Amino acid sequence: MRASLGKIFFGGNKDEKEEIFNVGISLIISILLLFPTVLVSASSGNSNKPDKEKPVPSQNVHIVKKVTVKPGPPIKPPGKDKPGKDEGTATGILGTPASGDRYAIVVGISDYPGTLNDLNYCDDDAMDVANTLTTVYGFTNVELLTNGAATRSAILTAIENIPADAGEVIFSFSGHGAYGQAEDGDDEIVDEAIVTHDGTDLVLIWDGELKDAFSELSMSVIFLFDTCMAGGMTDLEGSGRVVCMASSETGYSYEYATLQNGQFTYYFIEEGILNGFADSYDHDSDGIVAKKRNPGEPDDVVVEEAFDYADRKCKRQGPVISDSFVNDLLP
Repeated sequence: MRASLGKIFFGGNKDEKEEIFNVGISLIISILLLFPTVLVSASSGNSNKPDKEKPVPSQNVHIVKKVTVKPGPPIKPPGKDKPGKDEGTATGILGTPASGDRYAIVVGISDYPGTLNDLNYCDDDAMDVANTLTTVYGFTNVELLTNGAATRSAILTAIENIPADAGEVIFSFSGHGAYGQAEDGDDEIVDEAIVTHDGTDLVLIWDGELKDAFSELSMSVIFLFDTCMAGGMTDLEGSGRVVCMASSETGYSYEYATLQNGQFTYYFIEEGILNGFADSYDHDSDGIVAKKRNPGEPDDVVVEEAFDYADRKCKRQGPVISDSFVNDLLP
């Protein structure tokens, strides 16, 4: 064959040239036919979904620990935070309700690997959120991940398992926050993260990774972040979504022994929704506002009412909301 191929360039009779030319054309066609398969094969494993076991490369990472406030004299906040909003976000008008099954992923980590990073009430936050979703709003698909079960892999797997036809999704996280520079697909100079673990060490899930994890879900999604630096989670905002963040992008989040909860979660979930204190609008137009759960009134505290209540009640921290849902969202 080498001699024959050489004749194409350096000579040879007509029949030999024609035969070699035909062989060459056949080889080229065969390669072209295989090429799309190669492309598909190469791209099939090139998903935007985060690697469950391995976070994206990052540098200058700082874990920002939630502050535990024990009974005693007031403490001085370790960092500055933005003041809460004076105006409310609730409109008093219900938006279009979800149709289809509703799903929730509720995460709380108090017991991190080792003892240095442990908190006290983040697992309580998660259990209170899960209980409120089931008892007040009738959720039946709630995945509760706390402490040792709340690994990076388990959290991302739970998100991946949400059906594409779900009617509504809630993702709640209580624990430590972090910031740094991460190769997570966005153009932010400083990225924020939630702090999870792999059973042995602290492991982060960056805001860009969460954005990618939820990128294929087009239904309404409610996010609750009770962490320090939570205000940086605006990467997750989008049409029909509400992102409720316990602190500003540079602020701290607090948990209180007197509340047995994170401060934001206590006022948002425990008092605001479960006890009905956040209910400030007469959504069923019967002339009665269901404050403090008046008998006979429906449980109709919307996300925006709960946020407004928590925003007014929180001390030392300034909650932030990104609301892209039309009017008020009733889970």
